Amino acid sequence: MDRYGLICRNILEHPDITQRELAKRLDISLGTANRLINDCLEQGLAVIDSEANKYTLTEKGMALLLPYKVDGALIMAAGFGSRFVPLTFEMPKGLLEVFGERMIERQIKQLHSVGITDITIVVGYLKEKFEYLIDKYQVKLLYNPEYSSKNNLATIYHAREVLRGRNMYILSSDNWLRANMFHAYECGAWYSTSYMEGNTSEWCVKTNKKGRISSISVGGHDSYALYGPAFFSREFSMEFLPIIEDYYHRPGTEQFYWENALMEHLQELALFSNPQPENQVYEFENLEELRQFDPKYQNHSDNEALALVSRVFEIQEEEITNIRCLKAGMTNKSFLFELRGKHYICRIPGPGTEQLINRRQEEAVYRAVNPLHMTEDIVYFDGKTGYKIAHYYEGARNADPHSEEDMRLFMKELHRLHESGLSVPHSFSLRERIDFYEGLCRGREKMLFEDYSEVRGHMNRLLELLELMDRPQCLSHIDCVPDNFLILPDGSGKIIDWEYAGMHDPLIDIAMCGIYSYYNEEEMDHLIELYLKRSPDEEERFVIYACAALGGFLWCLWAVFKSSLGEEFGEYTLIMYRYAKLYYKKLQQLGALTD
Repeated sequence: MDRYGLICRNILEHPDITQRELAKRLDISLGTANRLINDCLEQGLAVIDSEANKYTLTEKGMALLLPYKVDGALIMAAGFGSRFVPLTFEMPKGLLEVFGERMIERQIKQLHSVGITDITIVVGYLKEKFEYLIDKYQVKLLYNPEYSSKNNLATIYHAREVLRGRNMYILSSDNWLRANMFHAYECGAWYSTSYMEGNTSEWCVKTNKKGRISSISVGGHDSYALYGPAFFSREFSMEFLPIIEDYYHRPGTEQFYWENALMEHLQELALFSNPQPENQVYEFENLEELRQFDPKYQNHSDNEALALVSRVFEIQEEEITNIRCLKAGMTNKSFLFELRGKHYICRIPGPGTEQLINRRQEEAVYRAVNPLHMTEDIVYFDGKTGYKIAHYYEGARNADPHSEEDMRLFMKELHRLHESGLSVPHSFSLRERIDFYEGLCRGREKMLFEDYSEVRGHMNRLLELLELMDRPQCLSHIDCVPDNFLILPDGSGKIIDWEYAGMHDPLIDIAMCGIYSYYNEEEMDHLIELYLKRSPDEEERFVIYACAALGGFLWCLWAVFKSSLGEEFGEYTLIMYRYAKLYYKKLQQLGALTD
């Protein structure tokens, strides 16, 4: 780093700085500070007013600083923050408050206070939540379309043109910085580091005598570690951005941090350690760390789910521990928590769910199947909102759709449901649901599929033929994805998540299970025989194939609507639409659709 630049910056920011203070700020000896100050005076970079004991930069000193002027900041805010559920189900982590101030706003204000106002925020998850910052702080938003599938190396890649040729801070929206560590001028690229006492899993660094980072290792002991903001000089970015572009296009780097690329190229990249004092930089790892820092989160997190758990169990929020995110479902979000030595799951309805699910009907289903002891042990269910709390089965796993043993057990439990004689007051109607979802995404489906009208006509024909059969109905699960079948350590099974359940031809469950499992035609036929324990007759085969086609069409429309709410499910829409066409074509080939 340019020491004369650092001297000039300190003089500019602190005209009355003493040599002792300068030595402390730059972590150099008093003698070195004295020599550097004298060099600056001799070179005409600064002058001193002996009576006032103040320094002033000259035009030459200001010219020296000019290449080091910070052009702006890039704030990474695209990620989900899974370790902060359920708070981050409602709010991006960087927008959480610490002592009444949002973390990202605190950093923006710190940047503004040193004159840095050109700020770009890279957004992804709940991107709309950041929109207000445009008006409040005149920031710019940059959308990262890969936020849910790739790590922050992709964030830097998508923001590369913001960085190119500029001196830029790189910040994380969820950092909390006690003192303002930003400056109008920065003399060389650096990464903030903090000392980690004892064992740590952080990215530990070694430096040479000048402070340049010479190696990085994940994990270490009694070591300085990468922690907090970084600064990319234009010279550093010139060398580093081609490396980022190379790594981005390499297979297998989807989950790389940008630091992964950095650590493998330290020989050619001049990046310095910027050691920070204790208690300066905070990167909260989880909600419990935040609770220890800001007492508000102990019992008043302002989170609906935690408040609900507190009310249901009549406890303080701080007693809810070991909170972690479960794999988010396609309809709902869930988190696991521990209370008094027991584990529970809390389900939170997803966006738009209130339009898609009748929770009163779901509640009626749970009451109906309770005597069978085939579903999860419900602690709390709200038939209005859809919030649900259930016991967590330790050691349980989801069924594997490619395991013969798992699917045989699943089909056995479905048989038990279908033959139970249980009923509920409501039915599941494929026609009504298709019409309903089509209405929700009116216009979008035709933009997505060129042949939508033709396929819709085919589905209408299948609906008419099924309705003419007037087959017997029973209580059916409908949402028979293998993820909704838990296999317990004792080998028994539980069917969970009954939000679509209702009265219907039971064969719909076999069709839905097959398309949810992404089965090919041969696998679907094998599943049918697993359930029936024989080959199907013509009518049974027709019903299952027709339900597979209609189910694919229905869930395709469902996914189109969900995408309008900002939720994407990759190739799911395409796969479901293909099932609609595939099984209609199979019925044609079987001669089942002749006039």
